[in-house]
Amino acid sequence: MASFKKDGNVWRVQVARRGVRLSGSFPTKKAAEAWAVERENEIMKGTYSGAGSRTVADLFDEYAKRVSDGKAGGQWERTRFKAFKKNFPDLAAKLLTETNSHDWGLWRDERLQTVSAGTLIREANLFSAAFHMARREWKWIDKSPMTDMRRPKEPQARDRRISANEEGRLTLALGYAPGNAPETISARVALIVQFAIETAARASEITGLTWDRVHERHFHLDKTKTGVARDVAMSARAREIIEEVRAVTGTQQTVFEVPSASLDALFRKAKKRCGIEDLHFHDTRHEAITRLAKKIDVLDLARMVGHRDLRMLQVYYNESAHDMAAKLG
Repeated sequence: MASFKKDGNVWRVQVARRGVRLSGSFPTKKAAEAWAVERENEIMKGTYSGAGSRTVADLFDEYAKRVSDGKAGGQWERTRFKAFKKNFPDLAAKLLTETNSHDWGLWRDERLQTVSAGTLIREANLFSAAFHMARREWKWIDKSPMTDMRRPKEPQARDRRISANEEGRLTLALGYAPGNAPETISARVALIVQFAIETAARASEITGLTWDRVHERHFHLDKTKTGVARDVAMSARAREIIEEVRAVTGTQQTVFEVPSASLDALFRKAKKRCGIEDLHFHDTRHEAITRLAKKIDVLDLARMVGHRDLRMLQVYYNESAHDMAAKLG
């Protein structure tokens, strides 16, 4: 017997017959009922083949469960799948055997009305990975419907750096005062910004850093964006920051005791109060790598920041021609 449930803008249906369990998402209850009747008849007649009855939503749910859950960026992937099913219920409800590059071209065009080309490309890469998994390993489909979808041109890499003036204004706006214990989350966010500039660590790596992975002159990251663990050397200032927060959070599990959501929200608010435009937290990585490149060898730098491809350092190294000229004399 099939069961139906309204979930936002879609109807979810589950079918359980003779040990076969299926689920689907549809824009209307009528469409869900028709699908359920057809699947139940196939199961009872013994003609159900499996792959032909799965929807795009089924694929994304399966991928999230079997692949995303084991990845460092799994939460981002699950969020993207959830948003897709909510915003594109008709496409989510389409059978895998019926969706094609035309459907995804329409998705691309509509999505580009609200997001940047970079965001679209990241989402397309995720969805494409799910389709290729379904083709290569799960044998659900013979071809990915996104293979022939035209993708927008890769956007030019950001070269935004943080000036000393901006760093100081953010520190003040976040309520941090040198010499005072960083009792508030806001004050610790200010220290996270400074720590990121000193170490080139990513936001998620810093907020997830635990005391057991902090050593005298370096800290260890076992959960990184690339999935490869690494050790990160600490400058004198980075070690000072660690000691400043130790007095407040030393008995807690994480070093800074700042949830990722709080870091994002407080950074955005402080930036707005300061009137600083076009600045992302990830720009601290550009600033850090540019500064560190003046102090350590390129191979050491690549190892420290987790870049296996040295060409990636060129993306983050954003020294200005004016400053380069000063070195030439």
